[in-house]
Amino acid sequence: MLEDAWIPLLITLKVAVLSTAFVAVLGILISYALARREFRGKWLADIIVTLPLVLPPTVTGYLLVFLLGKNGIIGQTIFELTGWSLLFTWHAAVIAAFVVSLPLMVKTTASAISAVDRELEYAAYTLGHSELETMLFVTLPLAKKGILAGIVLSFARAVGEFGATLMVAGNIPGKTNTMSLSIYTAFQSGNDALANILVITLVVVSLLSMALTARFVDRWSV
Repeated sequence: MLEDAWIPLLITLKVAVLSTAFVAVLGILISYALARREFRGKWLADIIVTLPLVLPPTVTGYLLVFLLGKNGIIGQTIFELTGWSLLFTWHAAVIAAFVVSLPLMVKTTASAISAVDRELEYAAYTLGHSELETMLFVTLPLAKKGILAGIVLSFARAVGEFGATLMVAGNIPGKTNTMSLSIYTAFQSGNDALANILVITLVVVSLLSMALTARFVDRWSV
């Protein structure tokens, strides 16, 4: 029974941590571009990034299958070069979690960056700092609360991801059966005891992550 709960927990944490790491890096870059740059097609880029937030997860998953499948635009190229298919692997689960959680990171981080006083950035420029240095040492530190909030929300979204993961990674025991998928399977099979253990475990993990993050933010803000 404990093993049936332990393996999905490890898979979920692996998927959530990896996807959140990618979301944090790419999310900050995208957020900065949307908040501080003007370029052709900016509105379209914003829509594309936000789309997974409003689409049903199964629709997002279907689009990922269309892109990453052996006959997909991306998946076909990868398969021809390596002979490896992304679908129905834990890597696909990471991609699904990344796609659905990225909008949360971008929206919160872009808002935080937009709230930073531009005069402080201009002052850094006059002191001879480049845009990259100003972003790293002025803008992002001042927007740190919003960035951390985005990271926490993205992690929580990745932990609870269900629909898109089921579409692209399946529910393969020991490989892609995340906590959410395992709860659904246990419930459908009438294994209420396992479902209860999985639910309690997931709630505890979520509460701990939120509590630790809140404590970290409070200390960093001093």
